[in-house]
Amino acid sequence: MNTVETLITTFKNKEATIAVMGLGYVGLPLAVLFAEQGMNVIGFELSMDKVCLINTGVSDIMDIPSERLKKVTSNERFVATTDATELGDADAIIICVPTPLTASYEPDISYINNAVDIIRENMTPNTLIVLESTTYPGTSRELLLDPIEKSGFTLGEDFYICYSPERVDPGNKTYQTENTPKVVGGIGEASTNAGIALYETVINQVVPVASTEVAEMSKLLENTFRSINIAFINEMAMLCDKMGIDIWETIEASSTKPFGFMRFNPGPGIGGHCIPLDPIYLSWKAKEANFFSRFIELAQETNSQMPEYIVQKAGTALNTVKKSLNGSNILLVGMAYKEDIDDLRESPSIPIFENLVEQGANVSFCDPLATTFRDKDGEIHTTVDVDYEKMSQYDLVIVLTCHKAFDKEKIAKHSSLILDTKNVLPKQYKEKTICFGNK
Repeated sequence: MNTVETLITTFKNKEATIAVMGLGYVGLPLAVLFAEQGMNVIGFELSMDKVCLINTGVSDIMDIPSERLKKVTSNERFVATTDATELGDADAIIICVPTPLTASYEPDISYINNAVDIIRENMTPNTLIVLESTTYPGTSRELLLDPIEKSGFTLGEDFYICYSPERVDPGNKTYQTENTPKVVGGIGEASTNAGIALYETVINQVVPVASTEVAEMSKLLENTFRSINIAFINEMAMLCDKMGIDIWETIEASSTKPFGFMRFNPGPGIGGHCIPLDPIYLSWKAKEANFFSRFIELAQETNSQMPEYIVQKAGTALNTVKKSLNGSNILLVGMAYKEDIDDLRESPSIPIFENLVEQGANVSFCDPLATTFRDKDGEIHTTVDVDYEKMSQYDLVIVLTCHKAFDKEKIAKHSSLILDTKNVLPKQYKEKTICFGNK
């Protein structure tokens, strides 16, 4: 008879078949890691183009080089598919699908619902189901447990459910999937134990918690903490602008305190999948409990206005040389949401680009990593080549994301007027540089 002990033994002996649903920034690294540890991995994707790409060993995720992917696809340890019936062979199914926001800034859980419908139709008894997608507390019970039980399966006998929040930081060379502690919370002790056994095969440190709700809340707490602190330092930067105080020197001074202070830096806005979205999930769920989190909403308001504030700063910069935004030639340096990655998800650089265009500016961008993007009207924009000498032809150069691939000295030397939103350019060019947070 199949039992949770049998399932746990299968995981510990690395004899399990693992299915990963969604092969993006979270799912692909996880699938590769399980395959590298000797387990058979099924990667389920709706996109046939992506499936073909992966099965030929071509990665579209920077953190997973194609050479690494090819090693586990060439020996067929990892096979991607659009065939949902193959999920019936899995001992564990890990859901790593997107959870964006709707146009009205409410959680879009349609991808999770679709994944659960597919699982219900194809899973076999004694299967562990893990949700990793960002979501609100209660999702595992509401969207996984209830529908699957209605299909005739019994929790603790036929299937087990865990929530284990993804902690992917694209481009981080120090903390990657295997050495980032993994929080795991199950619905019941058997589920938790199965989840621990699964992740201990590939993760250095597994952190069990009492329930799926605690695990779900932990993810939102981590990123809401960051959102609120980023909003605070952005507000302080705007205040320092008004008061004629250098926010960057102020931060350096405060950072010398060896206790009670954690450094956050201001910038043009927040990006990525987690920080812009997680707090909204939490705030939305809180309202169901008739609780209104003013801290969360104020932080979201502050962070969301940063792109517009940068555009205002651009106008102020051009005014110093008797020019206006309308008709000026502007170059944006860096479009990805942070340095040294190609990730454009929720990047503040995109609304900055769009806002400048609406103001009548002629806008180009330069990013050797994030080379194209689609604006809100569906138009595709492509990077210009990195040509430092041509930077002198622009009325204003705005540094948004300064990848290591950029030569900061040459940017500063050849640009005639600069708005540095990250305080990264050499100080000897301060006469033509306006630094965000430093009037």
